[in-house]
Amino acid sequence: QLSGGEKALVSIAFLLALMDTRPSPFSLLDEIDAPLDDSNLLSLLEIMKDISTKTQIVFITHNRLTMESSHTIYGVTMEEEGVSKIVSVRL
Repeated sequence: QLSGGEKALVSIAFLLALMDTRPSPFSLLDEIDAPLDDSNLLSLLEIMKDISTKTQIVFITHNRLTMESSHTIYGVTMEEEGVSKIVSVRL
């Protein structure tokens, strides 16, 4: 009887335990921050900063706080119909 956020926290905790036990050189995380509230998200981002010393992490997100904590942001925009353009920003 866990809520959506609680289920997400359990899944993320398991994933982080695996990453801590056996770090991989690269991790791709797609929208794992979506169900979290701001306080839990800030805790997750602190943990990710520690893990990022051993693993290169790519977040796919729409969350402003996650984007603010990153070193580089890549985005895809469509200025003209059918023409995608990749934009990068280093922070």
